[in-house]
Amino acid sequence: MDERRDIRELNVEQLADFMKSIGEKAFRAKQIYQWIWQRGVICFDDMTNISKVVREKLSQEFCFRSLTPAVVKTATDGTVKTAWELYDGNIVESVLIPGKQKFTVCVSSQVGCALGCAFCATGTLGFKRNLTAGEIFDQVILAKRAAEEQGETLSNIVFMGMGEPLLNYENVMAAIDKITGEESLAMSPYRITVSTAGITEGIRRLADDGVRFNLAVSLHSAVPSIRTSIMPINKANSLEQVADAVRYFVDKTGTRPTFEYLLLGGVNDSLNDAKELAKYCKRFPIKINIIEYNSVEGSQFKHSSDKNRDQFVKYLEGCNMVVNVRRSKGKDIDAACGQLAGKSTNKN
Repeated sequence: MDERRDIRELNVEQLADFMKSIGEKAFRAKQIYQWIWQRGVICFDDMTNISKVVREKLSQEFCFRSLTPAVVKTATDGTVKTAWELYDGNIVESVLIPGKQKFTVCVSSQVGCALGCAFCATGTLGFKRNLTAGEIFDQVILAKRAAEEQGETLSNIVFMGMGEPLLNYENVMAAIDKITGEESLAMSPYRITVSTAGITEGIRRLADDGVRFNLAVSLHSAVPSIRTSIMPINKANSLEQVADAVRYFVDKTGTRPTFEYLLLGGVNDSLNDAKELAKYCKRFPIKINIIEYNSVEGSQFKHSSDKNRDQFVKYLEGCNMVVNVRRSKGKDIDAACGQLAGKSTNKN
Protein backbone atom coordinates (compact mmCIF):
# COMPACT_ATOMS: atom_id res chain seq x y z
CA MET A 1 0.00 0.00 0.00
CA ASP A 2 1.17 3.53 -0.80
CA GLU A 3 2.68 4.95 2.38
CA ARG A 4 2.47 8.56 1.22
CA ARG A 5 0.02 10.81 3.02
CA ASP A 6 -3.12 11.96 1.22
CA ILE A 7 -2.50 15.65 0.56
CA ARG A 8 -6.14 16.37 1.32
CA GLU A 9 -5.44 15.66 4.98
CA LEU A 10 -3.46 18.92 5.14
CA ASN A 11 -5.03 22.32 5.76
CA VAL A 12 -3.77 25.44 4.00
CA GLU A 13 -1.43 26.33 6.89
CA GLN A 14 0.19 22.89 6.75
CA LEU A 15 0.54 23.21 2.99
CA ALA A 16 2.23 26.59 3.51
CA ASP A 17 4.66 25.01 5.99
CA PHE A 18 5.54 22.34 3.44
CA MET A 19 6.09 24.96 0.73
CA LYS A 20 8.48 26.85 2.99
CA SER A 21 10.28 23.61 3.89
CA ILE A 22 11.18 23.07 0.23
CA GLY A 23 12.21 26.67 -0.33
CA GLU A 24 9.01 27.87 -1.98
CA LYS A 25 6.82 30.88 -1.26
CA ALA A 26 3.99 30.21 1.16
CA PHE A 27 1.39 31.70 -1.21
CA ARG A 28 1.77 28.63 -3.42
CA ALA A 29 -0.15 26.73 -0.75
CA LYS A 30 -3.31 28.69 -1.53
CA GLN A 31 -2.96 27.84 -5.23
CA ILE A 32 -2.57 24.15 -4.44
CA TYR A 33 -5.51 24.29 -2.03
CA GLN A 34 -7.72 25.73 -4.76
CA TRP A 35 -6.61 23.06 -7.24
CA ILE A 36 -7.59 20.38 -4.72
CA TRP A 37 -10.83 21.73 -3.29
CA GLN A 38 -12.14 24.15 -5.93
CA ARG A 39 -11.26 22.26 -9.09
CA GLY A 40 -11.17 18.78 -7.57
CA VAL A 41 -7.96 17.61 -9.23
CA ILE A 42 -6.57 14.22 -8.24
CA CYS A 43 -3.25 14.49 -10.06
CA PHE A 44 -0.40 16.88 -9.34
CA ASP A 45 0.37 17.22 -13.04
CA ASP A 46 -2.98 18.95 -13.51
CA MET A 47 -1.79 21.87 -11.35
CA THR A 48 -0.61 23.82 -14.38
CA ASN A 49 0.39 27.03 -12.58
CA ILE A 50 2.68 25.11 -10.23
CA SER A 51 6.23 24.47 -11.44
CA LYS A 52 7.21 20.97 -12.48
CA VAL A 53 9.87 20.84 -9.76
CA VAL A 54 7.32 21.61 -7.05
CA ARG A 55 4.82 19.12 -8.50
CA GLU A 56 7.48 16.42 -8.41
CA LYS A 57 8.30 17.21 -4.76
CA LEU A 58 4.60 17.09 -3.92
CA SER A 59 4.18 13.71 -5.61
CA GLN A 60 7.18 12.34 -3.70
CA GLU A 61 5.62 13.24 -0.35
CA PHE A 62 1.90 13.05 -1.00
CA CYS A 63 -0.76 11.21 -2.98
CA PHE A 64 -4.48 11.40 -3.75
CA ARG A 65 -6.45 8.50 -2.30
CA SER A 66 -9.25 9.03 -4.76
CA LEU A 67 -12.23 6.88 -5.70
CA THR A 68 -12.30 4.40 -8.58
CA PRO A 69 -15.63 3.31 -10.09
CA ALA A 70 -16.08 -0.43 -9.56
CA VAL A 71 -19.66 -0.81 -10.81
CA VAL A 72 -21.91 1.79 -12.44
CA LYS A 73 -25.61 1.14 -13.01
CA THR A 74 -28.10 3.45 -14.71
CA ALA A 75 -31.82 3.02 -14.10
CA THR A 76 -34.56 3.58 -16.64
CA ASP A 77 -35.51 6.78 -14.76
CA GLY A 78 -31.98 8.18 -15.17
CA THR A 79 -30.79 7.44 -11.64
CA VAL A 80 -27.10 6.47 -11.62
CA LYS A 81 -25.73 4.34 -8.81
CA THR A 82 -21.98 3.85 -8.48
CA ALA A 83 -20.04 1.46 -6.30
CA TRP A 84 -16.69 3.13 -5.63
CA GLU A 85 -13.53 1.23 -4.76
CA LEU A 86 -11.41 2.97 -2.15
CA TYR A 87 -7.62 2.90 -1.97
CA ASP A 88 -7.73 0.00 0.53
CA GLY A 89 -10.13 -2.12 -1.53
CA ASN A 90 -13.25 -1.28 0.44
CA ILE A 91 -16.43 -0.37 -1.43
CA VAL A 92 -18.91 2.46 -0.85
CA GLU A 93 -21.65 3.82 -3.04
CA SER A 94 -23.27 7.06 -4.11
CA VAL A 95 -26.41 7.76 -6.12
CA LEU A 96 -26.95 10.56 -8.63
CA ILE A 97 -30.67 11.32 -8.83
CA PRO A 98 -32.16 13.41 -11.64
CA GLY A 99 -34.82 16.04 -11.01
CA LYS A 100 -36.31 18.94 -12.94
CA GLN A 101 -33.25 20.57 -14.52
CA LYS A 102 -31.15 19.61 -11.52
CA PHE A 103 -29.44 16.66 -9.86
CA THR A 104 -29.16 15.46 -6.28
CA VAL A 105 -26.35 13.24 -5.06
CA CYS A 106 -26.74 10.86 -2.14
CA VAL A 107 -23.34 10.24 -0.56
CA SER A 108 -21.91 7.77 1.93
CA SER A 109 -20.01 8.70 5.09
CA GLN A 110 -18.78 5.29 6.29
CA VAL A 111 -17.80 1.90 4.91
CA GLY A 112 -20.70 -0.16 6.21
CA CYS A 113 -22.59 0.81 9.36
CA ALA A 114 -22.61 -0.29 12.99
CA LEU A 115 -26.25 0.53 13.76
CA GLY A 116 -27.81 -2.61 12.29
CA CYS A 117 -31.22 -1.22 11.29
CA ALA A 118 -33.27 -4.26 10.31
CA PHE A 119 -34.53 -2.85 7.00
CA CYS A 120 -31.17 -1.54 5.74
CA ALA A 121 -28.89 -3.41 3.34
CA THR A 122 -25.87 -1.47 4.63
CA GLY A 123 -26.50 -2.80 8.12
CA THR A 124 -25.83 -6.33 6.92
CA LEU A 125 -22.29 -5.34 5.93
CA GLY A 126 -21.21 -4.33 9.43
CA PHE A 127 -18.92 -1.37 10.13
CA LYS A 128 -15.42 -1.25 8.63
CA ARG A 129 -14.20 2.33 8.84
CA ASN A 130 -15.02 6.00 8.50
CA LEU A 131 -14.56 7.76 5.19
CA THR A 132 -12.08 10.62 5.08
CA ALA A 133 -13.15 14.14 4.18
CA GLY A 134 -11.45 13.63 0.81
CA GLU A 135 -13.39 10.44 0.07
CA ILE A 136 -16.66 12.17 0.90
CA PHE A 137 -15.69 15.20 -1.19
CA ASP A 138 -14.80 12.95 -4.14
CA GLN A 139 -18.36 11.62 -4.27
CA VAL A 140 -19.62 15.19 -4.57
CA ILE A 141 -17.12 16.51 -7.13
CA LEU A 142 -17.58 13.44 -9.34
CA ALA A 143 -21.37 13.84 -9.16
CA LYS A 144 -21.01 17.53 -9.99
CA ARG A 145 -19.02 16.68 -13.12
CA ALA A 146 -21.48 13.97 -14.14
CA ALA A 147 -24.37 16.43 -13.85
CA GLU A 148 -22.49 19.07 -15.84
CA GLU A 149 -21.78 16.53 -18.59
CA GLN A 150 -25.55 16.33 -19.01
CA GLY A 151 -25.84 20.12 -19.14
CA GLU A 152 -27.32 20.38 -15.64
CA THR A 153 -26.13 21.47 -12.21
CA LEU A 154 -25.66 19.53 -9.01
CA SER A 155 -28.32 21.21 -6.90
CA ASN A 156 -28.50 19.18 -3.70
CA ILE A 157 -26.35 16.90 -1.55
CA VAL A 158 -27.82 14.44 0.92
CA PHE A 159 -25.83 12.43 3.44
CA MET A 160 -28.20 9.47 3.28
CA GLY A 161 -25.94 6.81 1.82
CA MET A 162 -23.94 4.17 3.65
CA GLY A 163 -23.08 4.86 7.27
CA GLU A 164 -24.17 7.15 10.09
CA PRO A 165 -22.82 10.68 9.42
CA LEU A 166 -22.86 11.77 13.06
CA LEU A 167 -20.61 8.86 14.02
CA ASN A 168 -18.05 10.29 11.58
CA TYR A 169 -18.63 13.84 12.74
CA GLU A 170 -15.23 15.44 12.15
CA ASN A 171 -14.74 14.11 8.62
CA VAL A 172 -18.32 14.90 7.57
CA MET A 173 -18.01 18.44 8.87
CA ALA A 174 -14.61 18.86 7.20
CA ALA A 175 -16.04 17.67 3.88
CA ILE A 176 -19.00 20.06 4.18
CA ASP A 177 -16.56 22.87 4.94
CA LYS A 178 -14.77 22.11 1.66
CA ILE A 179 -18.05 21.81 -0.25
CA THR A 180 -19.36 25.15 1.01
CA GLY A 181 -16.14 27.18 1.45
CA GLU A 182 -15.73 30.28 -0.70
CA GLU A 183 -12.29 29.11 -1.86
CA SER A 184 -13.50 25.61 -2.64
CA LEU A 185 -16.83 24.53 -4.23
CA ALA A 186 -18.80 27.41 -2.66
CA MET A 187 -22.09 25.49 -2.66
CA SER A 188 -24.83 26.79 -0.38
CA PRO A 189 -25.13 24.89 2.93
CA TYR A 190 -28.90 25.17 2.52
CA ARG A 191 -28.55 22.71 -0.37
CA ILE A 192 -27.08 20.08 1.96
CA THR A 193 -28.99 17.66 4.20
CA VAL A 194 -27.35 15.45 6.81
CA SER A 195 -29.45 12.48 7.88
CA THR A 196 -29.02 10.69 11.19
CA ALA A 197 -30.64 7.64 12.72
CA GLY A 198 -30.99 9.69 15.90
CA ILE A 199 -27.56 10.15 17.47
CA THR A 200 -28.76 12.63 20.09
CA GLU A 201 -25.30 13.74 21.19
CA GLY A 202 -24.43 14.50 17.56
CA ILE A 203 -27.66 16.45 17.00
CA ARG A 204 -26.86 18.64 20.00
CA ARG A 205 -23.33 19.09 18.77
CA LEU A 206 -24.62 20.28 15.39
CA ALA A 207 -26.80 22.80 17.21
CA ASP A 208 -23.89 24.05 19.31
CA ASP A 209 -21.76 24.37 16.16
CA GLY A 210 -24.44 26.55 14.59
CA VAL A 211 -24.66 24.58 11.35
CA ARG A 212 -26.56 26.08 8.45
CA PHE A 213 -27.28 22.89 6.54
CA ASN A 214 -30.47 20.87 6.90
CA LEU A 215 -31.00 18.09 9.43
CA ALA A 216 -33.03 14.96 8.78
CA VAL A 217 -33.77 12.35 11.43
CA SER A 218 -34.67 8.79 10.45
CA LEU A 219 -37.56 8.15 12.80
CA HIS A 220 -39.51 5.34 11.07
CA SER A 221 -41.83 4.89 14.04
CA ALA A 222 -43.15 6.96 16.95
CA VAL A 223 -44.02 3.77 18.85
CA PRO A 224 -41.04 2.84 21.10
CA SER A 225 -41.42 -0.93 20.79
CA ILE A 226 -41.72 -0.82 17.00
CA ARG A 227 -38.81 1.58 16.59
CA THR A 228 -36.61 -0.58 18.80
CA SER A 229 -37.51 -3.70 16.81
CA ILE A 230 -36.38 -2.14 13.52
CA MET A 231 -33.76 0.31 14.85
CA PRO A 232 -31.70 -1.04 17.77
CA ILE A 233 -30.29 2.47 18.30
CA ASN A 234 -33.60 3.33 19.97
CA LYS A 235 -32.37 1.53 23.09
CA ALA A 236 -29.55 4.04 23.61
CA ASN A 237 -31.20 7.01 21.89
CA SER A 238 -34.87 6.75 22.77
CA LEU A 239 -37.72 8.61 21.11
CA GLU A 240 -37.90 10.96 24.11
CA GLN A 241 -34.17 11.67 23.92
CA VAL A 242 -34.46 12.29 20.18
CA ALA A 243 -37.35 14.70 20.81
CA ASP A 244 -35.30 16.62 23.38
CA ALA A 245 -32.31 16.82 21.00
CA VAL A 246 -34.49 17.97 18.09
CA ARG A 247 -36.09 20.65 20.27
CA TYR A 248 -32.61 21.80 21.28
CA PHE A 249 -31.55 21.92 17.61
CA VAL A 250 -34.63 23.94 16.61
CA ASP A 251 -34.15 26.40 19.48
CA LYS A 252 -30.45 26.92 18.74
CA THR A 253 -30.56 27.09 14.94
CA GLY A 254 -34.07 28.32 14.17
CA THR A 255 -34.39 25.77 11.36
CA ARG A 256 -37.05 23.14 10.76
CA PRO A 257 -35.67 19.58 10.59
CA THR A 258 -37.21 16.70 8.67
CA PHE A 259 -38.34 13.34 9.99
CA GLU A 260 -37.73 10.52 7.54
CA TYR A 261 -40.37 7.78 7.77
CA LEU A 262 -39.88 4.57 5.81
CA LEU A 263 -43.22 2.83 5.30
CA LEU A 264 -42.93 -0.91 5.94
CA GLY A 265 -45.99 -2.98 5.08
CA GLY A 266 -47.67 -4.36 8.19
CA VAL A 267 -45.02 -2.91 10.51
CA ASN A 268 -45.42 0.85 10.81
CA ASP A 269 -47.99 1.86 8.17
CA SER A 270 -51.30 1.59 10.04
CA LEU A 271 -53.64 4.45 10.90
CA ASN A 272 -52.63 4.07 14.55
CA ASP A 273 -48.98 4.50 13.53
CA ALA A 274 -49.92 7.72 11.76
CA LYS A 275 -51.74 8.95 14.89
CA GLU A 276 -48.70 8.25 17.07
CA LEU A 277 -46.45 10.03 14.59
CA ALA A 278 -48.72 13.09 14.49
CA LYS A 279 -48.80 13.22 18.28
CA TYR A 280 -45.00 12.99 18.44
CA CYS A 281 -44.47 15.67 15.79
CA LYS A 282 -46.71 18.28 17.39
CA ARG A 283 -43.92 19.11 19.85
CA PHE A 284 -41.87 21.10 17.34
CA PRO A 285 -41.91 22.51 13.80
CA ILE A 286 -41.07 19.58 11.57
CA LYS A 287 -41.42 18.31 8.02
CA ILE A 288 -42.16 14.66 7.31
CA ASN A 289 -40.74 12.71 4.39
CA ILE A 290 -42.66 9.51 3.69
CA ILE A 291 -40.33 7.06 1.94
CA GLU A 292 -41.30 4.07 -0.15
CA TYR A 293 -39.49 0.88 0.76
CA ASN A 294 -37.10 -0.68 -1.75
CA SER A 295 -37.18 -4.44 -1.34
CA VAL A 296 -33.89 -6.03 -0.30
CA GLU A 297 -33.10 -9.61 -1.26
CA GLY A 298 -33.82 -11.92 1.66
CA SER A 299 -35.51 -9.14 3.67
CA GLN A 300 -38.44 -9.84 5.98
CA PHE A 301 -40.02 -6.49 5.04
CA LYS A 302 -42.34 -5.56 2.22
CA HIS A 303 -43.56 -2.49 0.38
CA SER A 304 -46.55 -0.74 1.97
CA SER A 305 -49.73 -0.87 -0.11
CA ASP A 306 -50.89 2.26 -1.93
CA LYS A 307 -54.05 2.22 0.19
CA ASN A 308 -52.14 2.21 3.47
CA ARG A 309 -49.71 4.86 2.22
CA ASP A 310 -52.49 7.18 1.09
CA GLN A 311 -54.43 6.69 4.32
CA PHE A 312 -51.27 7.38 6.34
CA VAL A 313 -50.48 10.59 4.44
CA LYS A 314 -54.08 11.81 4.48
CA TYR A 315 -54.25 11.52 8.26
CA LEU A 316 -51.03 13.49 8.75
CA GLU A 317 -52.13 16.19 6.34
CA GLY A 318 -55.43 16.38 8.22
CA CYS A 319 -53.37 17.23 11.32
CA ASN A 320 -51.78 20.16 9.43
CA MET A 321 -48.47 18.35 9.08
CA VAL A 322 -46.08 19.24 6.25
CA VAL A 323 -45.79 15.92 4.40
CA ASN A 324 -43.83 14.93 1.29
CA VAL A 325 -44.00 11.48 -0.28
CA ARG A 326 -40.57 10.59 -1.63
CA ARG A 327 -41.07 8.26 -4.56
CA SER A 328 -38.53 5.49 -4.95
CA LYS A 329 -35.86 6.05 -7.59
CA GLY A 330 -33.72 3.49 -9.37
CA LYS A 331 -35.87 0.49 -8.55
CA ASP A 332 -34.21 -1.57 -11.29
CA ILE A 333 -30.58 -1.00 -10.15
CA ASP A 334 -30.33 -2.23 -6.55
CA ALA A 335 -31.71 1.08 -5.31
CA ALA A 336 -31.74 0.36 -1.59
CA CYS A 337 -28.75 1.80 0.25
CA GLY A 338 -25.90 -0.70 0.50
CA GLN A 339 -27.21 -3.24 -2.01
CA LEU A 340 -24.76 -2.47 -4.80
CA ALA A 341 -21.81 -2.10 -2.44
CA GLY A 342 -22.70 -5.39 -0.80
CA LYS A 343 -22.80 -7.22 -4.13
CA SER A 344 -19.56 -5.58 -5.24
CA THR A 345 -17.85 -6.48 -1.97
CA ASN A 346 -18.99 -10.10 -2.22
CA LYS A 347 -17.39 -10.36 -5.66
CA ASN A 348 -13.97 -9.34 -4.34
